Amino acid sequence: MIDAPPRPGAARRRALADFLRSRRARIAPEEVGLPHGTRRRTPGLRREEVAQLAGVGVTWYTWLEQGRDIRASEQVLDAIARTLRLDRNESAHLFTLADVARTTTPDCPVMSPGLERMLTKLEPFPAIVQNTRTDILAFNRGYDWLMDVADVPVDERNSILLAFTRPDWRARIVGWSDNMPASVAQFRAAMASHLTEPSWKCLVKRLRAESPEFEVMWNRHEVAAPKNFTKRYRHPEAGLLAFDATYLWLGCRSELRLVTFTPADDETAAKLPAFT
Repeated sequence: MIDAPPRPGAARRRALADFLRSRRARIAPEEVGLPHGTRRRTPGLRREEVAQLAGVGVTWYTWLEQGRDIRASEQVLDAIARTLRLDRNESAHLFTLADVARTTTPDCPVMSPGLERMLTKLEPFPAIVQNTRTDILAFNRGYDWLMDVADVPVDERNSILLAFTRPDWRARIVGWSDNMPASVAQFRAAMASHLTEPSWKCLVKRLRAESPEFEVMWNRHEVAAPKNFTKRYRHPEAGLLAFDATYLWLGCRSELRLVTFTPADDETAAKLPAFT
């Protein structure tokens, strides 16, 4: 008797289960702020650890890895993708296997040709496009010169995450300990509209696990609105730089913003590179 071929849905769910297990196995507990322990029989994270970090139920995530016929929302898949540190292609593959259509895409779609030209025209002044979660969605060469953001993996390009977890990023921010409480207060205020979203909760869990300084600031429960102010940086080659940071919101109700950094003094202006 010849076995019937597997139904497309069942085959897809099995592929999803295999993919999730393979991505989970490559992440060391220490990478997400968890102790390694001595009783791990398999490499990588445990299922319950992925579920905890992503803000989903352990049983539900176990069923997902077992290839059961369950549905996942876009928000939950985004949280799982961030927890497993998937890059853009891996994240798209996850959504395809889960048979979930994305209503929003994380990186390029916000970049209209007009906005791309604007970023280019602002050079050599640094400029970025961000959302309220502080993900860096686009940047120009001036900002890359200032912060070396092109060397950061796409799924790690988040300003508050980089400021608290990357020593090289932190070293470039003059007055880090004085400025970051306001950044955390702005982030907490923005999160009030996203309290139930797994991607926000996952980011907060990671920051609290990896940064004692963030944990202290977060527990103060301070809130603040974004404001324009002078930011100072220490560039490895150009030295001390001062910029007036300006937030330009891309629409009345949009959570996307163009952040420009214009030289606050003639000395900074003279140090900017010339792009051709």
